[in-house]
Amino acid sequence: MEKTPTKKILALGDSYTIGESVLESERWSAQLIELIKDEIQVSKHDIVAQTGWTTFELQDAIVAHKLDSHYDLVSLLIGVNNQYRGLSKDDFRIDFQQLLKTAANFTSGNFQHVMVLSIPDWGVSPFASNRDRTQIAQEIDAFNMIIKEECQKYHVSFVDITPISRAYPTDVSMIAEDGLHFSGKMYALWANAAKKKALQVLKNDN
Repeated sequence: MEKTPTKKILALGDSYTIGESVLESERWSAQLIELIKDEIQVSKHDIVAQTGWTTFELQDAIVAHKLDSHYDLVSLLIGVNNQYRGLSKDDFRIDFQQLLKTAANFTSGNFQHVMVLSIPDWGVSPFASNRDRTQIAQEIDAFNMIIKEECQKYHVSFVDITPISRAYPTDVSMIAEDGLHFSGKMYALWANAAKKKALQVLKNDN
């Protein structure tokens, strides 16, 4: 029988990648690996992510980590803390460009092996109940527009999970116990949304 190819994945990001308040097996990237295991075997799954990180904090952390020189897929999900802290969108664009290049450096400079997920909307969470949810949504949309534009510029796969994050505003099972972050059930939806593009990337040997 033909042996299933093995691949290496690197997931970069913040609380939504490390899976704040959920089990390691419920992280979106862990659930993605489970979804694709019949077609692609993942031999290594590294994560550089921490709750609260902005683009520049993630960039600094990547430099500090001892990572393999090559991965078959590098995912990037970052920006919510730039929005939360009210940081500059112009600075975000510059930082995000650099992160795309950094991610591509782990794929032998091939941007087609990088996959970006959009920023989800934390405004749907109970934590945001006393905040201006409309403003939060508008600001997240503005940051996501920058992300989408930069992905198009570098021909990077883009997975828009923001509408999914907004689709269940009254379903408490989609929110983690901390009342702010999303649950493993929500991450499963993101993993499913990313599955097709992830497989395309992992099956592409170019």
